[in-house]
Amino acid sequence: MGDQTPCEKLCLGLKKVKHYMAMVSLQFGYAGMYIITMVSLKHGMSHYILAVYRHVVATLVIAPFAFVLERKIRPKLTLSIFLRIMVLGFLEPVLDQNLYYLGMKYTSATFSSATTNALPAITFLMALCFRLETVNFKKLHSAAKAIGTVITVTGAMVMTLYKGPVIDFIRSHGAAHHGTSNESGNQHLLTGTLMLLGSCCAWAGFFILQSFTLKKYPAELSLTALICVMGVVEGAAVSLVMERDMGAWKIGFDSRLLAAAYSGVVCSGIAYYVQGVVIRERGPVFVTSFSPLCMITTAALGSLVLAEQIHLGSIIGAVLIVWGLYTVVWGKSKERINSSKLQMTNEKTGTQELPIKDSSTKLSSSINFANSIQGPDDGMSKIPPKS
Repeated sequence: MGDQTPCEKLCLGLKKVKHYMAMVSLQFGYAGMYIITMVSLKHGMSHYILAVYRHVVATLVIAPFAFVLERKIRPKLTLSIFLRIMVLGFLEPVLDQNLYYLGMKYTSATFSSATTNALPAITFLMALCFRLETVNFKKLHSAAKAIGTVITVTGAMVMTLYKGPVIDFIRSHGAAHHGTSNESGNQHLLTGTLMLLGSCCAWAGFFILQSFTLKKYPAELSLTALICVMGVVEGAAVSLVMERDMGAWKIGFDSRLLAAAYSGVVCSGIAYYVQGVVIRERGPVFVTSFSPLCMITTAALGSLVLAEQIHLGSIIGAVLIVWGLYTVVWGKSKERINSSKLQMTNEKTGTQELPIKDSSTKLSSSINFANSIQGPDDGMSKIPPKS
């Protein structure tokens, strides 16, 4: 083989890191959504209606692409797949997002994004239960997944439970104002934390069920559009029950519209599709292992935009979370390399044994054909004697 050109080397390098780039980009997208959503909620928007509008936008954006690009490869929508899509539409668009928005209102954008760091651990445990992941502590790369998950959870617990002194990087004039809001927020801290953990469980269940559904319905764009449609239908039903004031559905050219449009396009439409592609190739644990990066980005943006304070515990927790994240990613990458080597070895072994298997099959077929001509076997040899 000849030497590769610089363009070919660049394409090969991008192909190797495309999953990492996609997931890191999504975390920045989620961080922006947390800040914009927090602003809209503070301006009085209902989180139930925000979830509905978010998926209306996502449906309008994704559905045309799904209809055109996957019209030839879209599988038949069976009853079992439709029921799975209904559950998916309830788990993430309705249950996860409403619990998360409620928890965010009771706490803060930084705290809520920090609590979602439990997502990789919950997803990892669910994946173990459904045999989507395996752990062999005799192998370092396999044990690294479990160790990295424990480190990530430890960092999240430190960030959640330990505050420490305030580290004022940018502003000091917002401390007095934010202190009063923290005092009132601490009254609902437990309720908000439980709601955020509940949203993590729903989100993890969404990833697990999505990985199973993609095996029977391998059309990521179409699946994304159908999930968004079911999210609109189920979310609207919940909103009509919880929000009796029809005036709450009014929306103008303000932070409410921005929150619905941004979260719908980036965090529902694009995110569902990208996560589906990466889940099918790398698994749900790989996808959720990048969520701690979102917390760090949200903390920085929260300090700049919302004047939220950053404590020493948040910095220590962030260091542990990043350490755990890279430990999990390292274990997953080594596992993928080893599995690729094993697959190549099996393929080579199979090509060597194939001619032997074919020849034996042909010999067996010839014997069966000769016996069928001679008639049924009565237990005696039917071969005529030589004359």
